[in-house]
Amino acid sequence: MLQGVWRVMQPVLPVLIGITLIETALGILMPLIGIQLARWGVSSIVVGVAASAYFVGFLAGTLICQRIIKRVGHIRAFGVFVVLAADATVLHLVIQDAYFWIALRTIAGFALAGGFVVIESWLNDKSTDETRSRIFAIYTAVSWGASGVSPLLLNLDDPTGILLFALCVLCLASAMIPLGLTKIGNPVIAEHTHLSIPRLFKASPLGVVCCFGAGFLNGSLYGLLPAYIDGLAMGEKELSFLISIGTIAVLIAQFPIGHAADIYGRRPIIIGTVAASALLCFIIFATPELPYMFLLALFFLLSAFQSPLYALGIGQTSDYVARKDFVAASSGLLFAWGLGASIGPSLAGVSMNEMGPHGLFLFVGFGYGLIAAFALYRVLRRKAKTPEEQSNYVAVPAVQGAYGAPELDPRGEHMPHVGARSMPD
Repeated sequence: MLQGVWRVMQPVLPVLIGITLIETALGILMPLIGIQLARWGVSSIVVGVAASAYFVGFLAGTLICQRIIKRVGHIRAFGVFVVLAADATVLHLVIQDAYFWIALRTIAGFALAGGFVVIESWLNDKSTDETRSRIFAIYTAVSWGASGVSPLLLNLDDPTGILLFALCVLCLASAMIPLGLTKIGNPVIAEHTHLSIPRLFKASPLGVVCCFGAGFLNGSLYGLLPAYIDGLAMGEKELSFLISIGTIAVLIAQFPIGHAADIYGRRPIIIGTVAASALLCFIIFATPELPYMFLLALFFLLSAFQSPLYALGIGQTSDYVARKDFVAASSGLLFAWGLGASIGPSLAGVSMNEMGPHGLFLFVGFGYGLIAAFALYRVLRRKAKTPEEQSNYVAVPAVQGAYGAPELDPRGEHMPHVGARSMPD
């Protein structure tokens, strides 16, 4: 058995190490920047714009970086992307200005989007019909695991010091080492296409709303969580445990909720999970003096219910597109998710600025309530497919900045690359 796992992992081990290091850096850096900005006394609007800036850059990167990869190859391009991200990170220590940091977050988002495209192209190229489900599962576990554990590293040092930024730079720069030393051939460069959002909305309005809403609300919650914690006079310890407990909840909840969606259909599960998420947000909003341990428990439940929304949206849409179009549809839905994540934190910051720290949970809860109402509306407009007619649920990573690996999703047609070179460029 171990030999079989090793045979599957060996061709993709360099990129798995790379993704672990990148997710570790992101897991530290995203809350660290929020903490720093909040302690500088800038408004929650600025904190929200900084959180949005990363995803603005990320969206631009997914659209542009393919040209860079085609020009110089995957390994050289990956080196450019991680070094650019590392440069943007270290510049946070050189110029400590909130608006300059917003620009740096945009650059980092652009660079890391390119890094994720390289990683997931590599995973797809080195997979086969027999191995891609296992590679997808390993990739998902690595992405979620690294993003869940790394926020605990915030407790290593004072967030206003240089150690945590230095650790992020070290992780980003080191991500190039395993790919730079590999003897495994470069992936063949393939075209990445995606279906437009209007076309996807015509096929599955609820699927698009779920994916957009997942980015909009999840990006808002985690992007403004540092400002929320600072507003409650708590610190990096409480923040790190909230983020990590939220990721544990994601890992625990994905498969029971996915199993329920396979049995009872997607719409009832979408309505139930987003309604529960809205209720939990309203409870937190209505109890501003909530003890931290109760907040931790409620946040665990909230993360569990909200986390599968992106995967449920992809599943809902996949039931209404041809299998040959699944990868393009999934890429389009990822764009919708990124679009939501680039808008949501800025608007959530305005809500917090007007209503105080707990305005974050009122904003997020209201958003989940709107998704539940829209799902109910769609129930009245179109008859749902039966559980037997729909595709199986697949847990799709949408953490920190993972591109989503649509080519690896077992619901789509596998398009193997041919003609790969035997040595890296």
